[in-house]
Amino acid sequence: VSITQDSDYNNIHADVKDYYGKRVTSTADLKTSACVAPAKRVPAYISRVLKKVHPDVISRYYGCGLVVPESLEGCRVLDLGCGTGRDCYMLSQLVGERGHVTGIDMTEEQLEVAQTHLDYHMKEFGYKNPNVDFVQGFIEALTEAGLKKDSFDIIISNCVVNLSPDKKRVLAEAYSVLKDGGELYFSDVYSSGRLTEEMRNHKVLWGECLSGALWWKDLLLLAEEVGFSPPRLVTASLITVENKELQEVLGDFKFVSATYRLFKVPKGHTGHARSTYKGNITGVEDSFEFDCQHTFKKANEAVPVGGEVAAILTHSRFKEDFTLQPARAPHQPCGVKAKEGIVDPFELALQLKKQGAGSATGGCCSSQSAA
Repeated sequence: VSITQDSDYNNIHADVKDYYGKRVTSTADLKTSACVAPAKRVPAYISRVLKKVHPDVISRYYGCGLVVPESLEGCRVLDLGCGTGRDCYMLSQLVGERGHVTGIDMTEEQLEVAQTHLDYHMKEFGYKNPNVDFVQGFIEALTEAGLKKDSFDIIISNCVVNLSPDKKRVLAEAYSVLKDGGELYFSDVYSSGRLTEEMRNHKVLWGECLSGALWWKDLLLLAEEVGFSPPRLVTASLITVENKELQEVLGDFKFVSATYRLFKVPKGHTGHARSTYKGNITGVEDSFEFDCQHTFKKANEAVPVGGEVAAILTHSRFKEDFTLQPARAPHQPCGVKAKEGIVDPFELALQLKKQGAGSATGGCCSSQSAA
């Protein structure tokens, strides 16, 4: 699952820095569609804040769509692999002056673009004091980069974890710097199986977000080992590789982009519950899609949730947004059950594609042809 030898570790970091610092200067330089944002319907409140981000920051952005969790006002947010800072400046407006956004990246060239436009954005947003800062460092070593433990409400990551040679260290460091009740909300590329050593050593495929992809089932294992609650799948979209030469190297392996939420909440089963959404989260007042299994509508009948989701809604920043009551005993109403099973992201992506929803907001790295 992870690369442990220092030489391999350093070589991968050097290759990624070279790829995104020197070889790729715009999205046009990418050789696959894996890390190009698809055309998608963007919520109005997000469109408004994106329009205020400087064009230079947008043009040097290689991410994968939008990674925007809900209920951000006043939060401290960390962006892993922030690049030129597009997501940081977008989130800056959503957390407000009382909140704060920190971006961390290892690539000097991209951080220079992000830092150059800091004053522009603060003036554009009308902030007296900056609520954004940037740190150079590795996402596997957040505390070494000076980030304090138990200091962030939310961590986001946009198609970056696959570029790391040690995914478990990334998750462990994220868990360490999150506050109790905090969330890691991230989109990334996943494979249909564990990739071969030959594929993992392919520099272009690694830089294009493919050969560093985790087998999606390994994410579930690593999250549990680190201490996170079981990952909740939000959305997924299939990835296509149009480059024939690279497709030959990939063989029968398939890839999907998927958005997951992982929470740092107390262990132990809270028990099944009935949850009622109050409708006070900005941008999703009428309907809040928590994950692919749970959509909460304002003033609707209470939604049955399993123990894992009940624990999250009880101990996270969402605790003020829901009313939870113990599930009716001994059974839920006929045909109504709490959903809390493992969801295969490839199956979800196919289902969404059939429904014409493969480009739902929150997906990462999905190609336009896959939407």
